[in-house]
Amino acid sequence: MDKVTELAHWRLDGSAGDLDGMPNGLVTASYLTYASSDGGEQAARFDGRRSKVSVRQPPLGGKDPFTVAMWVHTEAVLDDVLGDLLSWYDPTTRRGFNLGIINAHGVTSHQPNYRNLYFGIDAGSKPVWRDCGRPGNAVYVMALATFEGSLYAGTFETNLGESGHVYRYRGADMAGDASGTAAKNGSSGAPVGTSADLWEDCGSPDPCNAVAALAVHDGALYAGVMRYNAGGSSLPESPNTHPGGRVYRYAGGQEWIDCGQLPGADSVLCLTVYRGELYAIPIYSQGVFRYEGGTSWRDCGSPGRRLMSLTVHNGHLYAAGNEGGGVFRYDGDRSWEACGFQEGMTQIYSFAPHYGGLHIGAWPQARVYEYDGRRHWLDRGLMGEEKEVMAMMVYNGKLYAGTLPLAEIYRYDGDAEWTRLQQLDLTPNVRYRRAWSMATYAGRLYCGTLPSGRVISMEAGKCVTHDDSLRPGWRHIAASRSESSLALFVDGQKVTSLDAGEIGSMDIGNERPLTIGYGPQDHFNGMMRDVRIFRGALPEDEVQRLATTGRGETG
Repeated sequence: MDKVTELAHWRLDGSAGDLDGMPNGLVTASYLTYASSDGGEQAARFDGRRSKVSVRQPPLGGKDPFTVAMWVHTEAVLDDVLGDLLSWYDPTTRRGFNLGIINAHGVTSHQPNYRNLYFGIDAGSKPVWRDCGRPGNAVYVMALATFEGSLYAGTFETNLGESGHVYRYRGADMAGDASGTAAKNGSSGAPVGTSADLWEDCGSPDPCNAVAALAVHDGALYAGVMRYNAGGSSLPESPNTHPGGRVYRYAGGQEWIDCGQLPGADSVLCLTVYRGELYAIPIYSQGVFRYEGGTSWRDCGSPGRRLMSLTVHNGHLYAAGNEGGGVFRYDGDRSWEACGFQEGMTQIYSFAPHYGGLHIGAWPQARVYEYDGRRHWLDRGLMGEEKEVMAMMVYNGKLYAGTLPLAEIYRYDGDAEWTRLQQLDLTPNVRYRRAWSMATYAGRLYCGTLPSGRVISMEAGKCVTHDDSLRPGWRHIAASRSESSLALFVDGQKVTSLDAGEIGSMDIGNERPLTIGYGPQDHFNGMMRDVRIFRGALPEDEVQRLATTGRGETG
């Protein structure tokens, strides 16, 4: 094995030389403050809005094995996403690496990722698609969520005697790669393996026809249910007219605990966590509600219209308008402030942070807008002739979005330009097809569709994810690239890895600066110290030593 050498070390301890790290001194810090950590050491505070460190000439080669390591502190109660830790990435060429923590709110009706660590590299790779099968008798995969190492899906199932279910994906090693036409079989195609092989039934929380929302809160998986009006997707109405409007907590197996009914509502469309509390909205009536424990929900008022989605950004809870468009900010108690409207747009479906900016997806043109922080929205482009932008997520450095009526996936390539990648649902003789839900899991981006009711995943470059929630407080984080693998470490323990022969040949070199505390998602929201870069893949015992002592020696 080649000798591992330390290339750079930024202490981030507030001392005069804490940014030296490199002999050329091409390092600048923006909006950092310093505070004492639990052990008394000074650490840099990143504010989640503007803070970052920029290294203009990173000490890495494009094919070099390397390791990055650092101490990171995150709070248990969050009013913002956690953002990116390290990024050396060119979004134009799609070359580089990214390391960060995924908090995804408002990916249409669900909160798919919460405190999930990821590490990815890319060299301008072509996306590879995989058909992950149909959960149960799903017509519509309305929600996806990563929880305790597994991917869960919430479904709309339309036939008489059927109800919405939650399923756990167990086919990651069985499904096989598709050939570039991911959903070529439409609703009648069979995945590799049967539905029972690929998706385990976790039960039906409620007799109504849909599980529309999933979210991880306080260490548990929650599900919101509704009676879905299929006419909104130009499909025949379900004969199951049992009302929804309740929220349930998963208790394992097929058991669900009733957490109560949203007052006056027969639907729960969206769940999200803000400042440590669970919020919910219906779709067929107005209101935003906060969970008070047991079966109790508190009315938090309404912007005066029905809503579609909730998100968390830069200290605030935001809601997307389902009647007349617009975005609204929660100001506490029952007060909501309008944050501006988008000309010609009558419905806002989704939110996504991207390079620190809050982005939204709209109807009746498939346009994305970015918030300027006041009351204006900047047009970030149109997706072909599509009519609606639904799920949006950043995955391995790039922002992706799903559309209606063709259920297509687009990639944002900057300057209001979107690149069409794939149509996920080719069901014939229907008016609308939706690419509605998204989640990052097992290093891939997953998307749920209507009306085929299938889940399709995509890999772009190579990525590993820690599919359990990163615990708050101080954690030692490390990531490595060897000649044939990627690995993630938390507190000195390897939590996930990927072996692939092409990793060593991927040239991720680019002309962009290395940034600490900033990347394709957002500015980091937390504290950081003792950031190191090594040439070579650091042995696991050396990672453990760094995590144990805060310093390590390599030979």
